[in-house]
Amino acid sequence: MSGDIYADIRRAQNGDKETAGRLVEDNSGLIWSIARRFFGRGTDPEDLYQLGCVGFLKAIDGFDEEYGTCFSTYAVPKIAGEIRRFLRDDGMVKVSRSTKECSAKIKAARFTLEQRIGREPTISEISKETGLTPEEIAFAEIATGPAESLQKENGEDGFSLELVLSDTGSEERMLEHVSLRAAIDTLPEKERQVVVLRYYHGMTQQSCARVMRSSQVQISRLERRAITLLKEYLKE
Repeated sequence: MSGDIYADIRRAQNGDKETAGRLVEDNSGLIWSIARRFFGRGTDPEDLYQLGCVGFLKAIDGFDEEYGTCFSTYAVPKIAGEIRRFLRDDGMVKVSRSTKECSAKIKAARFTLEQRIGREPTISEISKETGLTPEEIAFAEIATGPAESLQKENGEDGFSLELVLSDTGSEERMLEHVSLRAAIDTLPEKERQVVVLRYYHGMTQQSCARVMRSSQVQISRLERRAITLLKEYLKE
C-alpha cells in the first residue's frame, strides 16, 4: 500500500480507476478475511470475494476524512454489508425498537441524500441529515445487520457465546438450548448491545467502547453482567 492511503482514496474518488484497483489489490487480505466469515452458505468463495471488492469500492466512494476514523474501520462494515445483502440473511438477534427506528431513519436519509447529491453520502452527511452521532449510526447499522452463529468463535478471544455460558458437564445441553436467543432479548438495552457487538459481530471491548461512547472498563462490566443474567435465565 502506498504511504498516503488517503491521497490514494482522494484520487480514486476523483475517478482514478487505476488507483482504485491498486487499493483493492493492496487490501485483498482484508477483503478475503471478511469474505471467509460467509463461507459454507452455498456461494462460491471467489464470488464472495468479488462482492467484498464491490463493498470496498463503495467504501472508497463514501469515505470522509473529516469523520476522523481509520479507513479500514469504515470499510469493514461496507464489505460485509455488500456480501450480506447478496446472501439475504435474516438477523438472529432481535434489536430494540429505538435501534430499528434509527436504522430506518438512516436508510431514509441515505436515499434522500443520494437523490440530492447524486452519490452515496458520507457518514458526516448522514449525521447532519438525521441529527444522529456517527457512533449512533455505526451501532444502528451494525446491530440491525445479520448476526453470526451462536457457535461462532469471537475473533479477539477465541470463544463463542455458548462456550462462555456453558459449565462442565452441560455443553450438550447448552448447544441445544434454543432459548438462548430469547434470553438475550430479556437483557437490559446496554447489556444486549454489548452481547450483540461482542459475540455476534466479533468486536473487541475497545471497539465496543468507541461505538457505545463508553470506556473499556464499563464495557467489561456490562459484559460480565450480561453473562451473569443469561446464566440465571437459562437455569430457570
